Amino acid sequence: MAPETGFRRIQVRSTERGDLADPFAMRRVRTRRNGQLAQEWLVIRQEGDQQYSYALSNAAVDTPAERRAWLKCVRHFVECSNQEAKSAVGWDEFQAQKFRAWEHQLALTILTTWFIAQTKHEWARTYAQDTALAQELQVDHLPALSTANVRELLQAVLPLPQLSPEEATRLVVKHLVNRAHSTASRLRAQRRVRDPP
Repeated sequence: MAPETGFRRIQVRSTERGDLADPFAMRRVRTRRNGQLAQEWLVIRQEGDQQYSYALSNAAVDTPAERRAWLKCVRHFVECSNQEAKSAVGWDEFQAQKFRAWEHQLALTILTTWFIAQTKHEWARTYAQDTALAQELQVDHLPALSTANVRELLQAVLPLPQLSPEEATRLVVKHLVNRAHSTASRLRAQRRVRDPP
């Protein structure tokens, strides 16, 4: 890394694992796009002691650094969605050899993912965040419903239920509270490292 590259810590967002606030450096660079020279942003993120990740951005020159840092980190949500589709929804269990079967499997995976996203959205709209509970657990906001939580809720209402609705609700609430406790613990550890006594 060139010594004149100046890094500045930018608070990107709060996560369940604590605050995402890494050092970022941004420089204007020239690239070639479709045979033409173009000016773009090179966004560099320092993720560890000597670990760096890079991204090119065609954001406007006057785009704030915070916005460019956020855009650099938003890929995380796409990667999480792909991982969830593979591990929790069954995209990775495909074994057919014909294209039409692959299309059907992909369509079912997309429909399942859409259903889960809609369920999460409706849950968030129906059950507002309890600010008193968030303060009690010492977190900025309570965790959102996960795919595993949706699975537990479905097990309570499917024709052959494995859980009663009360048991599923209890499991989901327990899971969300445990995740909030983990977030609070990570935030306290980050604050100790960042602001030593």
